[in-house]
Amino acid sequence: MPLALAGVGEKRTIKSFVGDEQAARHLCDMGFVAGEQVEILSESPAGLILLVKGVRVAVNRGLAQRIMVA
Repeated sequence: MPLALAGVGEKRTIKSFVGDEQAARHLCDMGFVAGEQVEILSESPAGLILLVKGVRVAVNRGLAQRIMVA
């Protein structure tokens, strides 16, 4: 399921990325790697605030749709 569909307070494990190689590389540079746990801290119509590797990261909904989690 896409990360954009997860609710606030949920912890999910990153499984894969959808999209081109450049988008996947950008996500990896931000700390999003397969097997890593991500927590949704808050959300707005524009995007999500996430906790990845102990760091808060803001992503827009378009990018969150490309991150597949379990």
